[in-house]
Amino acid sequence: MKYLLDFFEKISTKLQKFNGNTNHELFDTMTDDLSLDINNGGRFVEEKQPVNFEDEVERVVHKTQRYLLSVQNHVDGHWYGELEADASLTAEYLMLMHFVGRLDPEKEKKALNFILNKQLPDGGWNIYYGGPSEISVSVKAYFVMKLAGYGDDHPKMIKARECILKLGGLMECNCFTKIYLAIFGHFDWRGVPTVPVEMIVFPRFFYFNLNEISYWSRSIVIPLSIITAKKPSHSLGDNISLDELYVVPRDKVSYRMKRDDGKLTWRNLFIGVADLFKRYEKAPIKFIRNIAIEHSERWVNDHLKKTDGLGAIWPAMVNTVVAMKCLGYEKSNPEAYDKAINEIEKLAVINKTELNIQPCVSPVWDTAWSSLALIESGVQGSHPALIKTGEWLLKKEVRDPGDWQHKNPHVEPSGWYFQYANEFFPDVDDSAVVLMSLQNISMPADSGKEEVILRALRWILGMQNDDGGWASFDRNNNRTVFDHIPFADWAALLDPSTSDITGRCLDIMGRLGFEKDHAVAAKAINYLKSEQEEDGSWFGRWGVNYIYGTWSVLTGLSYIGEDMSSDYVRKSLKWLKSVQNSDGGWGESCKSYEDPNLKAIGPSTPSQTAWALLGLLAANEWQCETVRNGIKYLVENQNSDGTWTDKEYTGTGFPTVFYLKYHMYPKYFPLLALGKYRKLSKGE
Repeated sequence: MKYLLDFFEKISTKLQKFNGNTNHELFDTMTDDLSLDINNGGRFVEEKQPVNFEDEVERVVHKTQRYLLSVQNHVDGHWYGELEADASLTAEYLMLMHFVGRLDPEKEKKALNFILNKQLPDGGWNIYYGGPSEISVSVKAYFVMKLAGYGDDHPKMIKARECILKLGGLMECNCFTKIYLAIFGHFDWRGVPTVPVEMIVFPRFFYFNLNEISYWSRSIVIPLSIITAKKPSHSLGDNISLDELYVVPRDKVSYRMKRDDGKLTWRNLFIGVADLFKRYEKAPIKFIRNIAIEHSERWVNDHLKKTDGLGAIWPAMVNTVVAMKCLGYEKSNPEAYDKAINEIEKLAVINKTELNIQPCVSPVWDTAWSSLALIESGVQGSHPALIKTGEWLLKKEVRDPGDWQHKNPHVEPSGWYFQYANEFFPDVDDSAVVLMSLQNISMPADSGKEEVILRALRWILGMQNDDGGWASFDRNNNRTVFDHIPFADWAALLDPSTSDITGRCLDIMGRLGFEKDHAVAAKAINYLKSEQEEDGSWFGRWGVNYIYGTWSVLTGLSYIGEDMSSDYVRKSLKWLKSVQNSDGGWGESCKSYEDPNLKAIGPSTPSQTAWALLGLLAANEWQCETVRNGIKYLVENQNSDGTWTDKEYTGTGFPTVFYLKYHMYPKYFPLLALGKYRKLSKGE
């Protein structure tokens, strides 16, 4: 009885504060607070059972809304979820800590627990959930286990070694792995592809210069070139050896790169150039090399300003620390050296038993999508939580020049980056989604929101490529011939136009009043038509894979006002419907990047189901059986806390090489899809 009296007293207090005001924000806050109070009271309150499908959707939506609002950072209004990668980053972390002499035994133990828990039955490690063993991550995991004292006769080491040899042995590892092993004396520097530090002084009129490769490649390669010029050596003593991982005895290995059979190919040309650099490295022109190292060092230090580590991405940050050690920063600039190491430590996710390393963090991306999902599912833009989000996003706008200006010098700086701080590298994708969110948040009149939206929109429009599409960080970064450079085996040296980002740009243009006959939009639509697959789908560069790309394009076409009954759009919708799984959901494995015949094949996941639904809903297909079954899948698979669970990796770093698991994806994307369905079913 006392509990009920307290409950009604609180209602009375809230109503007095309400005082006839029709402000939806106060009403939303009141009802949200009361539901949380009931839950926290530890008493079961019987809810009215849903009487139809739409009521069930309503219940699921409210549950996820409450969850998202509860996990928001209540101090500044942002969201942030873990960004999980494979075991290779955690192994590299342990290798780096050995190299810099800062290995923490407790952290090593937890990192090894994470690595060992990822070992597959065949003894190897994969780069995405459900994938096969991959050679480079398996070698790195094996090496750090050896560093930790695991003997050759340990059962896990035996299985790992057998798997590595079946995959071709250590010589089949990628460039980065070979460089890291060379630092420890377990790979010959002769076998490492040349990364000439002299590239930094190549003038802009050279066909190849560092402004012609992607932001992440510049951030990775420039400190890496210092490392390969200095060729550091870190001895582990005679007790550690990896000779058993060579299929051919190590002293008989040939380090010549494999050439194509044809007499004249780009690969053969670049291998020839690499051979010339190898000869040059034996006796470099000292004053040119010293100038190049100084230029590279200056570039790194300049780009460390207003950022959470170089490029705010793992490989660049690791290479920076190693390069700094090569340059003697421990003594000459210990403050910068310690800061670079501390930024790496911030990427660790630590619990009671495990430690794993994130490739970067994604707060701006997670915040923009979380707030957009809440808004699209019915939370008022005037809600205090969202106003706080708007304030946080406005503060994150980029206002300083960045690398993008090398090819776009006349556009005023704006946009948003992916991480907490990465001022040199705003990206188009984040910027578009942030604008979608800000547009719908009711900010105070003096917030400057309109000016920011206009400035950021001009920046996005100015980043359109000549082919009509948009890339992530740069304009016209598309000289595909560079993909044949031997050290660029991460398969993503460049940053060309992509269908998914182009769709996102059309989306925000449409929301802000542009129509399809605008010159920028028309050019983008033509680009998308040229990129459409034969079956009607679109490739997804930044999410797995054709489901992601197709959703992004369809949503963009819808908002820009394209005729959604046109043949090419209907073909796309037909494809989406045809690849629905029998359980009502959609799924696609990372394997589709290696074999397009496997597109849209995989177990259903909440995030990919949401993307497929959003694509269909963009064409107003909310009443069809396909959509209803997809919504039913989400309703039936919601967790008790209002979330969903993705086991699969549905995010993409570098196709075929590196994949991501966004822990927030199965939280905000299903809510976004359910919210869209809910609006359409209500005739909104």
